[in-house]
Amino acid sequence: MADAPRTPAPQPEGATGVVVFADGRTVWGEGFGAEGEAVGELCFNTAMTGYQEVMTDPSYAKQVIAFTFPHIGNVGANDEDVEAVEAHALGCLVRDPVTAPSNYRAGEDFAGWMRKRGRIGIAGVDTRALTKLVREEGPPTVAVAYRADGKFDLDKLQRMAAEWPGLEGMDLAKEVSRLQVERWTGGKWAWGRGYEMGGEGNDRPHVVAVDYGSKRNIFRNLCEAGARVTVVPATASFDEIMAHEPDGFFLSNGPGDPAATGEYAVPVIRQMLESGKPLFGICLGHQMLALAVGGKTSKMFQGHRGANHPVKRLADGRVEITSMNHGFAVEREGMPENVRETHVSLFDGSNCGIELTDKPAFSVQYHPEASPGPQDSFYLFEKFVGMMR
Repeated sequence: MADAPRTPAPQPEGATGVVVFADGRTVWGEGFGAEGEAVGELCFNTAMTGYQEVMTDPSYAKQVIAFTFPHIGNVGANDEDVEAVEAHALGCLVRDPVTAPSNYRAGEDFAGWMRKRGRIGIAGVDTRALTKLVREEGPPTVAVAYRADGKFDLDKLQRMAAEWPGLEGMDLAKEVSRLQVERWTGGKWAWGRGYEMGGEGNDRPHVVAVDYGSKRNIFRNLCEAGARVTVVPATASFDEIMAHEPDGFFLSNGPGDPAATGEYAVPVIRQMLESGKPLFGICLGHQMLALAVGGKTSKMFQGHRGANHPVKRLADGRVEITSMNHGFAVEREGMPENVRETHVSLFDGSNCGIELTDKPAFSVQYHPEASPGPQDSFYLFEKFVGMMR
């Protein structure tokens, strides 16, 4: 794939889906889901489970996902395995055709689920070749399209890809954040019982969570760890947040360039830190905390996306297997003296966690709430709730 010509590949007979690169390369396949076209950044995800959770993760806004696991869609779709009301990823590319569901929890097939949410899928794609391309060239801009009649305007799709500005400088948190304050109730999922109630009771420490593009399982884990949760929009002011009388603050995950979101988020976070109350951030929230204390972030060459990322905890050398989804990272160089690095990626050595030495604040780059992914890092929610107590 990396050596493919920069001219469109001939359309195979029966092809109803296409991926068009900004430089003219094309990849053909069989479309499913919703007919239409979309443009964004191509990335790959290595998770073997949880394709619904991945597709509904707001951190994937403006991105097209190539799943490295070949059997996407084989267990169908249901109403429980989602992390947001909408599917935020633009679409997905898969190797094998989406088959009829074969799981007792399935409420519908994955293709129908994608169609209802207006998302484009293309099957029959060499996702291994696409993964190698992203690893070697970085994440390219692509236009994806599905038409049942197989008729495409390739010139138009190439222009769409060539003219898309890219994620750098793009604030997407405002686009995916909830617009209203919400009191969250509901705990973690239990086998045979679904999502259990939790998070009620005034005896619990109260956390106000800023929604930059949050996943639902974050709030379930906070409730499971003993907190009650109020969620506020990304643009909430410090006074609006303090009106809820929080015992601590949480900064959520989210999409886009952290420097762009930081234009309005960083001043609020600095006020949070001055209050002396505990603060915990993940993913984009980790990057927001770093910016608030004078650090910097930068675009990664290929990003981290999957449910199998090893992270070393520097305090004791323990290795956690984590879920990740980020294309920007906190730069280690230039951190102020009151910032201590706590976690590093064992894949590339990049920063994966910090804590302040003079404030009760810490953050991690990965997703301790998983969904999908392992649960090695639940202790972070317990640590945060303990700090609020």
